[in-house]
Amino acid sequence: MMDDDLEKNALGPYQDRPRTFPDMRSKPYTPLVFRILMRINVRILLILLLLGVGAIFYIGASTSPIIVFVFSICIISFLFSIYLAKWVLSKDEGPPEMAQISYAIRDGAEGFFRTQYGTISKMALLLALVILCIYFFRSTTPQQESSGIGRTASAYITVVAFLLGALCSGVAGYVGMWVSVRANVRVSSAARRSAREALQVSVRAGGFSAIIVVGMAVLGVSILYAVFYVWLGVDLPGSMKVADLPLLLVGYGFGASFVALFAQLGGGIYTKAADVGADLVGKVEQGIPEDDPRNPAVIADLVGDNVGDCAARGADLFESIAAEIISAMILGGTMARRCKIEDPSGFILFPLVVHSFDLVISSVGILSIKTTRDSGVKAPIEDPMKILQKGYSVTILLAVLTFGVSTRWLLYTDQAPSAWFNFALCGLVGIITAYIFVWITKYYTDYKHEPVRTLALASSTGHGTNIIAGVSLGLESTALPVLVISMSIISAFWLGQTSGLVDEAKNPTGGLFGTAVATMGMLSTAAYVLTMDMFGPIADNAGGIVEMSQQPESVREITDVLDAVGNTTKATTKGFAIGSAALASFLLFSAYMDEVAAFAHSSFKEVDIAIPEVFIGGLLGSMLIFLFSAWACSAVGRTAQEVVNEVRRQFIERPGIMDYKEKPDYGRCVAIVASASLREMIKPGALAIISPIVVGFTFRVLGRYSGHPLLGAKVVAAMLMFATVSGILMALFLNTAGGAWDNAKKYIETGALGGKGSDCHKAAVTGDTVGDPFKDTAGPSLHVLIKMLATITLVMAPIFL
Repeated sequence: MMDDDLEKNALGPYQDRPRTFPDMRSKPYTPLVFRILMRINVRILLILLLLGVGAIFYIGASTSPIIVFVFSICIISFLFSIYLAKWVLSKDEGPPEMAQISYAIRDGAEGFFRTQYGTISKMALLLALVILCIYFFRSTTPQQESSGIGRTASAYITVVAFLLGALCSGVAGYVGMWVSVRANVRVSSAARRSAREALQVSVRAGGFSAIIVVGMAVLGVSILYAVFYVWLGVDLPGSMKVADLPLLLVGYGFGASFVALFAQLGGGIYTKAADVGADLVGKVEQGIPEDDPRNPAVIADLVGDNVGDCAARGADLFESIAAEIISAMILGGTMARRCKIEDPSGFILFPLVVHSFDLVISSVGILSIKTTRDSGVKAPIEDPMKILQKGYSVTILLAVLTFGVSTRWLLYTDQAPSAWFNFALCGLVGIITAYIFVWITKYYTDYKHEPVRTLALASSTGHGTNIIAGVSLGLESTALPVLVISMSIISAFWLGQTSGLVDEAKNPTGGLFGTAVATMGMLSTAAYVLTMDMFGPIADNAGGIVEMSQQPESVREITDVLDAVGNTTKATTKGFAIGSAALASFLLFSAYMDEVAAFAHSSFKEVDIAIPEVFIGGLLGSMLIFLFSAWACSAVGRTAQEVVNEVRRQFIERPGIMDYKEKPDYGRCVAIVASASLREMIKPGALAIISPIVVGFTFRVLGRYSGHPLLGAKVVAAMLMFATVSGILMALFLNTAGGAWDNAKKYIETGALGGKGSDCHKAAVTGDTVGDPFKDTAGPSLHVLIKMLATITLVMAPIFL
């Protein structure tokens, strides 16, 4: 049927095979680990798997029944994710031309992933060696001395945790990309039948990745905790106390942050440089549609959606959850020790249980999105956002119930019988905060609301007014989220303080842990939120495949609607991640101050910014945010210039491209963005890692000569505080402005204000290209940077003293 339609179009000789696309490599790539596993006999592999699971449960049973519960939920969730993967992969790939485009995207994405993560792994090994050397010469805390953990053991524990965190973060990124490059074509094929089926395939594909990422974060921390518990003989006479154990897990969070930062930078530079180059020449100069097969940069653009929005976001959310779990465990253990709680394990393991329930309730939310019998291509297209919101509402409701159960189970103590209820209210504060954050971001980025429509209207008077309107919208969008974060921190802290838990001096001690519980509440639906995020790039890729394979307009209408909703869900997820980053950074900052106090053998509760050196540290922290953002955006700009020049060259040297008589060289654009993004990600990433170490060590030396032994630690604390505040505001501005520009363009493409090809549309495309590095490179990298600064200062605290 489609071939008959294409023959009637008579677009020239190239039209005989317009939808045949070359592979980016000579053979498909399979990671070494999977190649080794595939060579092992299935029965032997099954026996090894059962032995591994048995060993995990044995170690868990030797630790705590709570750990056994967490292990069980994680394994069940992995089985559920396998079901989702089989369900998605059972869908057909559509006609051959769709599959060929999908294979080209898959090859390009897997090739870049292999090269990028090869580079990241080398840097991780180098940093692990640096950490090992630092820990060999650092001092130890009184708790470590009393438990017999010397410098050598502490060094190896931290390095192993760092490398495990980095490895798990890399696997999380690979899982995100693996499913997206296989689901995109299946969504395209489903769109030929119905909008609801296409939505369901997208959601379940995103759900597979989300369940794996969250499950790995929980399982990784649980296994590390259980192994250290058994190996170190925790709570035995003369050994480490369980309340001090979470501090040994900090390296895991640092490893996850390290990989996530470089994955976000490299993937963001790749995807946005290709997108900008394709749009500026294809849409603006040549006047051809988005994802048109005549555009030489179109394959690179579609590959970028997978390596930037899927692989990088998987590593990003993995890092967010791991950092939040570890910081909450540290604060729970610290509070339990100060309150002399007889069995502190409930307060320490509470974050793991919350996220275990997250896996269950998010799975229910994913399954709540189903197809309808009367749906079809010609049926009215339902609003996908409403369907996703219904699933989110189901998940939110279940989160409230399971959070109450978790607090009563684990946080009840005879010393303060009503404390668990206060902490349940803290969790409710976090859940409400997450919901409000999603709503605020949706309001500022969805073209159904006034801000984006006003921005689209500004495009009717030119490119300049579009840019001005977009910048002002982004600046305005920082106000409500900051007010919400402020209210949630104050509310949670007050609820924790009034919980009835007091230390030996009868001082309330539950405030910080209350904030930690609110952070857990905010992330208690993380798996479903990540599902909505993964839905975006999968739908975007599906639209590109439909456009390139020249499917009927009715199919493209379905994928366009899904794509526009995907832009909103991606923006809401970024807002969600920024809010959780703000709370998690606050917790990690508190943990850093406790760590400094432990190493310095003195109180460290205040940082006086009236001291000139400390104020300078704050200025350097704010400057770091702006410089990092500038370098990330300029990296996209430089790479996009190379893409623009290459696309222009091909249109000039191959004039038959526009008439379908010659084929573009897609591989050349892929090669340009791949090499450039790997080169460009090094400088901003190195800046983020080196800056706090250099600043802290420099002021430590100055402090020794000026008689201020804690000066280095205080300057780093100020640097961390100011960087967190500046980074939150900057990330909110960049993410919201970029998302609004993108959806203003999408709104015009629906036919409003002149539609595609109009002067208004061209101005909106310019705004979208400006916003691309904002929302997908600098913005997402910033909230990863904030948490990485917090974890690196925690790990490197001894060298600041």
